[in-house]
Amino acid sequence: MTHQQKTIGVVFIENLADWEYGLLAASAVEWLGARVVALTPDGKPVRSAAGLQVSADRDIDPAENEDLDALALIGSDRWASADAPDVAPLLKRMAGRGGVIGGICGATLPLAKAGLFANVKHTSNDRDWINEHAPGYAGAANYVDTPKAVADGRIVSAAGTAPVTFAASFLRLVFPDQEQVVQQMQSFMAREHA
Repeated sequence: MTHQQKTIGVVFIENLADWEYGLLAASAVEWLGARVVALTPDGKPVRSAAGLQVSADRDIDPAENEDLDALALIGSDRWASADAPDVAPLLKRMAGRGGVIGGICGATLPLAKAGLFANVKHTSNDRDWINEHAPGYAGAANYVDTPKAVADGRIVSAAGTAPVTFAASFLRLVFPDQEQVVQQMQSFMAREHA
């Protein structure tokens, strides 16, 4: 039985956190046969916290991303700035068609601001931190104080210190019939912490 290849979009902005996307992106491709595409706000390259340049396959225009099965937003301190890119249209379009959406670290802020936490349990870097940067966001009472990623419905959220559980929780939703593979990947990645 052959499975249709899944396409995962990974959203990067300036000063992206290098450690937050590697496990997810590489595992999706190597372990599960997905296609991963890089999205940036304007389709131009961005620089990571380490100064590495990440090139884009496309921009964040919702119309150009209808082929995506899932969307992972990667953290950056820029998500907390006044000039953070507006990804709400892309997030709302993805949510509206039932796609999986994940945000890690600072990238939990655009999910909060787009209203995606209104009815789901979620986490972030810290309860006070998310309330400071997204005051009065819908669903604040659903915040879960945990060091691991939280998945609820089609939404995954995590602190920047949880790239392994973020990757595993996200991939479980994208590949619900591949639990054994995802569990094997998670165990492999977390072995040094056992």
